[in-house]
Amino acid sequence: MHIALGVLTSIITVLYLLDRLGIDIGWWNPFYWRRRRAFAKRFGADPIYSIEDPLHLASLFVIGTAKLDGELTAESKRAAQEQFETSFSMSSKEASELFGSAAHLLAGPQLLDNQLNNLVEKNHNSFSPEQAESMIDMAVAVARVDGDPSAAQCAFIDKMRSTFAAQRPQEGTWQ
Repeated sequence: MHIALGVLTSIITVLYLLDRLGIDIGWWNPFYWRRRRAFAKRFGADPIYSIEDPLHLASLFVIGTAKLDGELTAESKRAAQEQFETSFSMSSKEASELFGSAAHLLAGPQLLDNQLNNLVEKNHNSFSPEQAESMIDMAVAVARVDGDPSAAQCAFIDKMRSTFAAQRPQEGTWQ
């Protein structure tokens, strides 16, 4: 017994001295590692994938459809805000804020196509059929503001149509 107490005391002394020297041994603790890992996964990921509200997701899809062709023009910005006001029953200030947050989240043009496709796959069950149809109509209207939609816009709208057409019906409205 006295040998076990001596070994434990020496281990604790070594750990205490390592801590005083500034050597981090916290990675040995599996509970601490798990908490750190969960925190890093939750807050280190792309914030666009943490959105679950159908209203914000719809705004991302509409703005993303317009941005697939390049940077947004003043006409497409105005059309998107008007679509948000009419479809979501918002004031112009709320529609402007929703547009601003969606445009900010979709700021990386090199990742836009990949992000939008991943969002459609991840959140296709978040919308009722009426909401999905309304969102697709908004995306088509905003894409047509600057003329005919491009091939990338048409492909994304077709992907949204096929993905949302295969979903099960849910109850719900935008409000």
